[in-house]
Amino acid sequence: MTGRDDIGRDDPFAACRGRLLGLAYRMLGSRADAEDVLQDAYLRFRSADQGRVRNVEAFLVTTVTRLCLDRLKSARAKREVYVGPWLPEPVIDGEALSPETAVEIADDLSFALMLTLEKLSAPERAAFLLHDVFDAPFSQIAESLGKSEAACRQLATRARKAVRGERPSRPASQEAHAALLERFAEALATGDASRLEALLTADAVAYSDGGGIKVAALNPILGAERVALFFAGLARKHRARGGTIAFHAAEINGAPGFVIYVDGLLDHTFSIDVRDDRIAAIYVVRNPEKLAAVAAAFAADEASVC
Repeated sequence: MTGRDDIGRDDPFAACRGRLLGLAYRMLGSRADAEDVLQDAYLRFRSADQGRVRNVEAFLVTTVTRLCLDRLKSARAKREVYVGPWLPEPVIDGEALSPETAVEIADDLSFALMLTLEKLSAPERAAFLLHDVFDAPFSQIAESLGKSEAACRQLATRARKAVRGERPSRPASQEAHAALLERFAEALATGDASRLEALLTADAVAYSDGGGIKVAALNPILGAERVALFFAGLARKHRARGGTIAFHAAEINGAPGFVIYVDGLLDHTFSIDVRDDRIAAIYVVRNPEKLAAVAAAFAADEASVC
């Protein structure tokens, strides 16, 4: 079987790989599952009658879309019994998932958008991503979904309204985002809940995803005061326990964030959503099954330095 990284440069699949990976990740919320879908799509492409494939990219986009729709059925069943809040698998190489279009939302891999997509039906999610993000014509979307073009237009319209309703009207710049993140980390080091609360919107929410494997809050934490007290409490516990905590700055899903090591071991990723120059949401991913790629990337960086 051909490995994920063994696709030859001369293979027409290679030219579409980034676009396909970006589509699959946005559909599934999992980099690992997206890679598996691409492997399946590659094998189907290689076994197809090449002479009858008139448009390779359209064939591959349709194949990946259908594979993702199949996987979403089982994925959503698993998420109904998921322990605690479910968050997407964090990615630190967002550029590799870019659809290479000029559409503003095409570069948005934020947890906020991914969680909004999660609320859509699978066909709505596919129609919106294919048309609004990946610029596919409705004729191709109709073929991928097995629906009429009119139905696909309606699906994309409903999804677009939902996404626009959740997106901030003025997203923070990368610099402002990073500065706010640093201020939160500095306040966290003091364990001062009032300093933390001052950096949060009144309706701030914190999500902690341990997947039932690592200790995490079983429900979203709502409100600035409760969020601040939660993180201040964690800071006090860490100080009382001793040991080491290291914050490594990293781009997580296209925005500044932290990869946090506790006693030399990767413990979680920490990222935020910003609204009106304050933190509106905090996303903590502790589930080790979602951190394998992050750990591998950091290990590779350390090896290259050595």
